[in-house]
Amino acid sequence: MARTNMSSKRRIAATVVVLVAIIGVFVVRLVDIQVVRADTLSADSLGNRSVERTVYGSRGEILDANGVVLAGTVMRYDVALSPKNASPFTRTVDGVETSIPLAQSVAEIAAVVGLPTEKVQALISESLADNPKSDYALVARQVGVDAFRALSALDIPWLTFQQNPGRVYPNGAVAGNLVGFVSSAGEAQAGLEVGQDSCLASSNGSETYERGADGVRLPESTVTTEPPVDGSDVITTIDSDLQFFVQQVLAEQAQKTGAAWGNVVVQEVKTGKLVAVADYPSVDPNDVSATTNPDDRGSRAFTASYEPGSTFKALTAASVLDAGVATPESEVVAPFRYLPANGANINDSSAHGDLRLTLTGVLIESSNTGTSQFGERLTDQQRYDYMTKFGVGTETESGFPGEDPGILHPADKWDNQTEYATMFGQGLTTTALQVSSIYQTIANGGVRMPVQLVSGCRAANGTLTDVPAAEGTQVVSAEAARDTADILEMVYQKAWLADTWEIPGYRAAAKTGTAQMPDGNGGYSKGYLVSVSGFAPADDPQYVVSVSLADPVNMNSSAASAPVFQEVMSQVLKKYRAVPSGAAAPDLPDTW
Repeated sequence: MARTNMSSKRRIAATVVVLVAIIGVFVVRLVDIQVVRADTLSADSLGNRSVERTVYGSRGEILDANGVVLAGTVMRYDVALSPKNASPFTRTVDGVETSIPLAQSVAEIAAVVGLPTEKVQALISESLADNPKSDYALVARQVGVDAFRALSALDIPWLTFQQNPGRVYPNGAVAGNLVGFVSSAGEAQAGLEVGQDSCLASSNGSETYERGADGVRLPESTVTTEPPVDGSDVITTIDSDLQFFVQQVLAEQAQKTGAAWGNVVVQEVKTGKLVAVADYPSVDPNDVSATTNPDDRGSRAFTASYEPGSTFKALTAASVLDAGVATPESEVVAPFRYLPANGANINDSSAHGDLRLTLTGVLIESSNTGTSQFGERLTDQQRYDYMTKFGVGTETESGFPGEDPGILHPADKWDNQTEYATMFGQGLTTTALQVSSIYQTIANGGVRMPVQLVSGCRAANGTLTDVPAAEGTQVVSAEAARDTADILEMVYQKAWLADTWEIPGYRAAAKTGTAQMPDGNGGYSKGYLVSVSGFAPADDPQYVVSVSLADPVNMNSSAASAPVFQEVMSQVLKKYRAVPSGAAAPDLPDTW
């Protein structure tokens, strides 16, 4: 009996020891889980059910001077699926629980996003082949609201959506040459989208949410870890209604005359603001690929320089008048060919006998030989200094990306021919913007205003920053500018295009230009760039209009560009209700 009790006690003791050992193991394990590795395991657990994703900020808008949206942002959606959870599911249809096979849901997704069913199925299969636990595969990027709603209505539990703002251009090609465009990934590619990216750009934020074992997002589990910041708006000086009109007029005449390209600049005289800058051909930022020539996707008015030709003679006239070496009535004898002492060889565009011309008459006849005789009254350095003060050889203040400064070599680098050629718009290059700025300066009493395309960057609170400076620079005296304007008005009245560009009720001042185009090999082609630049009303200048057409094969003279000048300037004066001219125009002698 004693031995039995002893045996029982030993068994109980052994059992207790085993239980204590087991409890000890659990205690150690519990301490390890809850104390030693608590943070690591908690993070791992959270990582298995917590998902972090980007929250996109909206890019700022580009607006015209009246608040019309030229570039805006609309909400798009990135569509993704969870390959590991892609499987049949139950959908309630008309109150009845219906099982939806995987093949059907894949076909439904494909139909909405416009992809072949096989491609969506392959997306799932290939993702799982690479990683059996794959939880994310992008189906489509930036689908519209209608597609998002259609996909949401399918109620597929393993389909997810992420908001992703997309760029739209409500006015299409209107000002597309200026606005530019962004890539499919939202990266700025051209125009103001690039030039003003620091204002327009947004910064993305992030958020996390939790999901269940089936990969479905848990309701009310979203936590914003970093809020996104939307971009600011760019306010331009462009009038989109006028821009549309000018683009239409330019395109019609360019097509009629067979021009390779062309542009029109409309600028306010007293402010330097650009009201319209049209290019032909022009790009629609909504469909950039439709414009196959990369050179047509921007604005040649800013980025292409060329020899301006005779429109440049206005600058030479203003320079000699300001220097006091000539007056509008000063006289020269202008032969067909002029051979100055330095060995240069200058001739006019067509043969003629000696012409007894005043400075006014030289511009009316557009005589190179007459212009040369007035220009040589200044030293080369004086003329170079005047040109640089007018803005020749440097980019304008517009800030447009890729702007061409043009070519103006220092005076001590001119050869004998260039010394004279620069007097009448050859041997140097300018952009359409620079030519417009020259005429703005003359029209504004000799005060050159900074060329302005953007009024500023407007933050969400309405604060306007990056406002351009509006202080002008006196380039020539007010008297010299007025005399030059009077000469240009005589050109408008008496030159060979007087009937073509007449604007009833208004006095205007203008000059034509015809310049040979380069052949790309250091010489000249057979084509010409024909242009007209001028301002109105001449008695109180308000607007400059400058027109250029490149190689208009059906009408290779300034007669091709004059109708555009007349039609655009007429519309500008009417639209902005410019007061019709009252006083009579001056009557300056052109011959002696």
